[in-house]
Amino acid sequence: MALSKLQRRTRIKQRIRKIISGTATKPRLSVYRSNKEIYAQLVDDVNGVTLASVSSRNKEIKATTKSEAATAVGKAIAEKAVKAGVETVAFDRNGYLYHGRVKVLADAAREAGLKF
Repeated sequence: MALSKLQRRTRIKQRIRKIISGTATKPRLSVYRSNKEIYAQLVDDVNGVTLASVSSRNKEIKATTKSEAATAVGKAIAEKAVKAGVETVAFDRNGYLYHGRVKVLADAAREAGLKF
């Protein structure tokens, strides 16, 4: 029986989330990628709170390509994290391959000052 793409990603996501959990000092940087947009949020799983979130739908983010949008979102989430006093995060790729827009977002966040 072949799994659909969504079922496969859900299984991978569950496997990752068993291991990765965010705290107030080291939140989880969760990435969601749709066909058009990309979203990132810092989550404290212990308290069940989202510390910061950024998406490519924000007015401040102007990009012509999806990769440019991912770069802008990565930089923006890193800036918000630094303002909130967070330096290190646990990267949650959310079942997506660490490739393409997910990798671009992660690299941009690292360049802007986040450690993971």
